[in-house]
Amino acid sequence: MSILIKNVLLKGKTTSIYVEGNSIKSIGNIEKAEYVIDGKGMAALPGYVNTHTHSAMTLFRSYADDLKLHDWLEKHIWPREAKLTEEDVYWGAKLACLEMIKSGTTCFNDNYWHMMGTVRAADELGMRAVVCEVLIDRGDQDQAEKEKKKNKALVKKVRDMKNPRIRPALAPHAPYTVLPETLCWIKEYADKEGLLINFHLAETEKENADFYVKHGKRLVPFLEERGFLGPNLIAAHGIWLDQKDISILARHNVKIAHNPVSNMKLASGILPYKEMKDAGIIVSLGTDGCASNNGLDMFESMKFASLLQKVHRHDPTVLPAKEALDMATINGAKTLGINTGKIEEGCLADIILIDLKRPELTPLNNLTANLVYSAKGSCVDTVICDGKILMENGIVKGEEEIMEKSADVAKDLFSR
Repeated sequence: MSILIKNVLLKGKTTSIYVEGNSIKSIGNIEKAEYVIDGKGMAALPGYVNTHTHSAMTLFRSYADDLKLHDWLEKHIWPREAKLTEEDVYWGAKLACLEMIKSGTTCFNDNYWHMMGTVRAADELGMRAVVCEVLIDRGDQDQAEKEKKKNKALVKKVRDMKNPRIRPALAPHAPYTVLPETLCWIKEYADKEGLLINFHLAETEKENADFYVKHGKRLVPFLEERGFLGPNLIAAHGIWLDQKDISILARHNVKIAHNPVSNMKLASGILPYKEMKDAGIIVSLGTDGCASNNGLDMFESMKFASLLQKVHRHDPTVLPAKEALDMATINGAKTLGINTGKIEEGCLADIILIDLKRPELTPLNNLTANLVYSAKGSCVDTVICDGKILMENGIVKGEEEIMEKSADVAKDLFSR
């Protein structure tokens, strides 16, 4: 299918964008297309890339709020998650995909349980996704072997689908829930198969302290000694890191997925963003799951990321709007290794159109600043992913059914 977006604002100029197949073929030329979108009064942006979430946790939205992270996770979330089925995850992920599409996200990086449910949801709604089955062995070698088989099976199933939008990856939960030997296996397997690795790193002060007591070393130097660090590693959170840790991560080209809203809600801490930026680390944005964020709106994540750094540093010039927008777009694309995150000829056609005729975007003194500090997900009018229209005029096909069914699934889950 070919799409022409005409009269749209792109990089400060009114122009046209021609999409053919799944990529952007030309900019500025009026081409004959099968479908034409009048972009007058709208701005074109690359679709947002959410580099860390647990999509099916929409089912736990507003459950067990206002608790400390380890209590929240171990006493409330994990016991409920043990009751999940693949069908539950399918509807929870479908609700998440709907919410992400409605707020301009075209690609997400997800790790959770029963991941074929999430795969089905992303496949049906047309999103781009990197999916991984979370791996936790809790120091049990027999469990570790089961987890390895489960992860290998997911990789094969996803690859057998031959859907270029959906890629498998690996997701050891964190150093405190996975054996060092298992981490070494994951690294070897990921390198052999060309897979990304998603990993919770230094999210809490307690995690760091407990690890030091057990191993006599800080997390990052320990992982470096084990050969675990590399350019295919995406470390979520990365809050409690010192300058030596940051230098080590930079040396191995490890990427950081920053989750400001989740970090603030759970009072986990503040990302050392300036130190990471100065070290040359690529920092992207994630929402985390709806149980620790309550929403999947990347506009909110951009704003919180910027404002949190400003108040933390007592410096309003830190993490300006342009950097926040880059974190949600091009940095996310670099982190996941996909040819998107920008609107240029030859890039994948992951495009969102922002309705500029809204009070929160008026006047248009600075579009980037408006997007980061003023806009909300509801400002998104149209979403195109991989050259296909997923939403137009703010409407996603079948959205009412998705909301109704997922609400029923959540109700049933909490009655078990």
